Amino acid sequence: MPMTRLSVNVNKLATLRNSREKNLPDVTRMARQILAYGAHGITVHPRPDGRHIRHADVFSLAEMIAGWNSSQPPVEFNIEGYPAPEFLQLLTEIRPNQATLVPDPPEALTSNAGWDLVRSEALLRDVLLRVQTSGARVSLFIDPFRFDDAQGAALKRLKPERIELYTEKFSDSFHTPQRDSVTAEYARVAQFADNLGIGVNAGHDLNQENLRYLVEKISLLDEVSIGHALICEALEQGLETTVRNYLRLLGH
Repeated sequence: MPMTRLSVNVNKLATLRNSREKNLPDVTRMARQILAYGAHGITVHPRPDGRHIRHADVFSLAEMIAGWNSSQPPVEFNIEGYPAPEFLQLLTEIRPNQATLVPDPPEALTSNAGWDLVRSEALLRDVLLRVQTSGARVSLFIDPFRFDDAQGAALKRLKPERIELYTEKFSDSFHTPQRDSVTAEYARVAQFADNLGIGVNAGHDLNQENLRYLVEKISLLDEVSIGHALICEALEQGLETTVRNYLRLLGH
């Protein structure tokens, strides 16, 4: 079974850059370094207000990754966002490897909920068709603690290529007696998706302390997307050491 891949979310690097009027850090250059350290992909979540990743960054990163893939083992570009018209147009222009669709509104601080697949089924059906036509793999952000039989039936009808498990509750429970029961819910939904032939990603509040436990309990994870914790840990450990630590935790 292939090992879980690491996609690094570089939004926090853009947040730091945007605090000044200079291009420091250079997000594209730093993303290339992250790939050189062994990461398997880059994730961004552009928002309409440009408070971290800007549209110009998305194009610059896409160009960098295309150049990387012409001479190195291929890596992936994952773009997250709410499927508003401007976001869908961006996907059409960039043609990333993966589009992770999240239900949060533009003003949300960070993605903080999974899709209600029943209520949003008609929207997502149309969006899936449009995005898949552009060649991108689609992943839907899912909260296992809202995932009942009706949600499962809707997922079966929609059948995206992947789901992404929203792991905030897993992280919050990691040092509590509820850790095993909470993780079991994630494993249940992951297995449900896998039985449908849908791949499984995970992301949100994952870090070096809790990641290994998650991948041991859910061995079928295809990919984890990590940004905030990784950048914070890199302030103490250095970026190269931090990326390589994550790769070791994933078994690479």
